[in-house]
Amino acid sequence: MTLSSAPPIAALPPEAGVEALASLLEGRRVVVLTGAGCSTESGIPDYRGPETRHKVRNPIQHREFLNRPEVRARYWARSLLGWPRFTSARPNEAHFALAALEKAGVVPGLITQNVDGLHHAAGSERVLELHGALSRVRCLSCQAQEPRASVQARMLGLNPDFVHTVVELRPDGDAELPPEAVADFRVPPCTRCGGTLKPDVVFFGDNVAAPLVQDAFALVEEGDALLVVGSSLTVYSGYRFVTRAAERHVPIGILNLGESRGDSLADVRVEARAGDVLPRLAERLTGG
Repeated sequence: MTLSSAPPIAALPPEAGVEALASLLEGRRVVVLTGAGCSTESGIPDYRGPETRHKVRNPIQHREFLNRPEVRARYWARSLLGWPRFTSARPNEAHFALAALEKAGVVPGLITQNVDGLHHAAGSERVLELHGALSRVRCLSCQAQEPRASVQARMLGLNPDFVHTVVELRPDGDAELPPEAVADFRVPPCTRCGGTLKPDVVFFGDNVAAPLVQDAFALVEEGDALLVVGSSLTVYSGYRFVTRAAERHVPIGILNLGESRGDSLADVRVEARAGDVLPRLAERLTGG
């Protein structure tokens, strides 16, 4: 059978999952790949979790953001409202457990598809942010960077009458908002050259920078095992590292709520919240 044609193994519940993952990973250097499911317990929604996969979402498309000023205005207006709640999120037990595993030398580093910065906040040091970080904003003309917090302050100054309503936070740090609400929204330009600002993240339809992909593959090569946490692996940017691990014949563990694209490649699948399993797994792998 090919890598993708093997039938998936049965998913284990939390208690059995801790034991199975500990047996699979003990004594190995474990590279970790995390997705949105690692941060949902911090209050940041995902796109494809059990509670959200059936919702209609219209994420910002890279090409539209570049080419259409009204799309940029809509994004920044929604982001203005979503940013305070996004930045109030704090690391959860899963983030802290992964940081502890790195400190103990079990995890040489992790690759994340998340843009929330919570791994760094929890104490993880070697973190490859595949899709960037919302805390940074970059000018598309001169490449100057600006903290997202300062852009927030400038947007508030330019839009003092912007209606602050109760909104639903979205996975990418912005919020649900009808198009008519942003018709007069003013977007601040780059302070250096007056160019167009973009959050330093990979929008849908864009590609992860080649050097970062190479660094991530190199990290996977360092490991004796791969642990996927909270990702459906639907997008190729994360799935490719699972296929590389499978090609290397290293053990693969998947901890996720719901099915994932990599289930047929896993040696152990655990159906549980990351915060319920990772702290106990960290205790087992580090001796407490």
